[in-house]
Amino acid sequence: MNFNESVTVICASKYFNTEEMRKLYQKQVFHFGENRVQDMLKKMDELIDLNITWHFIGHLQTNKVKDIINKIDYLHTLDRISLAESIQKYASKVLKCFVQVNLTNEDQKSGINPNNLSQFLIDIRKYDKIEVIGLMTIGKDNDLVATEHAFRMLDSLANEHHLNYRSMGMTSDYELAIKHHATHLRIGRKFLELL
Repeated sequence: MNFNESVTVICASKYFNTEEMRKLYQKQVFHFGENRVQDMLKKMDELIDLNITWHFIGHLQTNKVKDIINKIDYLHTLDRISLAESIQKYASKVLKCFVQVNLTNEDQKSGINPNNLSQFLIDIRKYDKIEVIGLMTIGKDNDLVATEHAFRMLDSLANEHHLNYRSMGMTSDYELAIKHHATHLRIGRKFLELL
């Protein structure tokens, strides 16, 4: 897999066991992203000897924040003030966060309505344990037109708010994400090629 060096490629590792993750690490894959707190904690314990950069890329429940917040390097799914309050309460260091924006108008997807983003970014400034470094979105399944529209909008919103990083793009749509200046890709199945 060849990606531009300016793009951070995160292995979305929910379908990989720790043995496979070790093999990927030996092939210079150092960024791993997990969707579920319990799975992540188990893998962190088993891979404690590796210098992994951990990204949490799933929906984070406020009652799970204390279990994980001081063990991850990046949170990609900051999407509500209640979550920010919980991070503020339990974090022992500043956490780099992406604000998740719902740009496909799908009710089942988390994320802030883009119309509310400006106010959210203002409100979040009072939490000194949170550093918003960028925005994140998820494309629409089996709809590359809607997905590209979402990626274009995320790029525009990041520019508008002077944020440098854009977390978007998965195995099925990462080329579109790169076209619209993604800085962080969350790739899963494609990493099977390296095993």
